[in-house]
Amino acid sequence: MNTNEPTPASIRMMAMNLLAMREHSAKELRVKLARKCNRDELILAVVEKLQCDGLQSDSRYAAAYTNMRLRQGKGAQIIRLELREKGINDELISECLINAVQDTDWNSLALKAYQKKFGDSHTVMDLKEKSKRIRFLTARGFSATNIQYVFKSLIKAD
Repeated sequence: MNTNEPTPASIRMMAMNLLAMREHSAKELRVKLARKCNRDELILAVVEKLQCDGLQSDSRYAAAYTNMRLRQGKGAQIIRLELREKGINDELISECLINAVQDTDWNSLALKAYQKKFGDSHTVMDLKEKSKRIRFLTARGFSATNIQYVFKSLIKAD
């Protein structure tokens, strides 16, 4: 047997080192471990064992990721998309976003993101500039309703 051949114990140690730095989704963990060793069946078994032991949790990861992105001023749509890319299932994503919705005023979050980027310049002179600002908010993951709220708030502030 090759001494450099990865064992379940060595793969588990690599996974534990990754999880010690931050939460990872199961998919992220499998991808990162696959870069280090080419033993998909062992990697899958190790990740499943970590889940059974409570050391890896997609639920915990999704909640932590959602909270981090909210602190960064991201909207629900971008958070949903990113969590899907990380391998989180739609049911779990919806659960995290529902919990976030209960604690988050998305309209206020959109307004804060707008003001941080564009300052207190409330009046948008031309359509090109308004389109640019709408694209910014859309790219941040805010819905059309959130964006309408921002512009209505700006009109009221004038």
